[in-house]
Amino acid sequence: MITIYGIKNCDTMQKALKWLSANNLTYTFHDYKVSGIDKNTIAEWLKHYPADKVINTKGTTFRGLTDIEKAGIVDKQAAIALMIKNPSLIKRPMWHLGKGNYFLGWNEIELAKLLYPAN
Repeated sequence: MITIYGIKNCDTMQKALKWLSANNLTYTFHDYKVSGIDKNTIAEWLKHYPADKVINTKGTTFRGLTDIEKAGIVDKQAAIALMIKNPSLIKRPMWHLGKGNYFLGWNEIELAKLLYPAN
């Protein structure tokens, strides 16, 4: 089962959700703007990706942080706390493809390779 994390009104998320439906893939959508996000989930992501990739450093939320907060993303615990406080910082979408496999972002070709490896 796929779990996709993001924010429903994000254009990239809407593309990803449409793609999942068009490919008849079963998934769970976790809107962390509505449901929040917990420390353990973010810590799991950070086992697979560095904080500066999980945090959208090009977005308006990141640009609105103080210089101290921006610099703090190199510290794992500080980065986790910042993402819990400001879930809009998290790059979208984050995919949990099952069995400890993750994919970050939106790339239809790469996702198809991961989900349909024989094709």
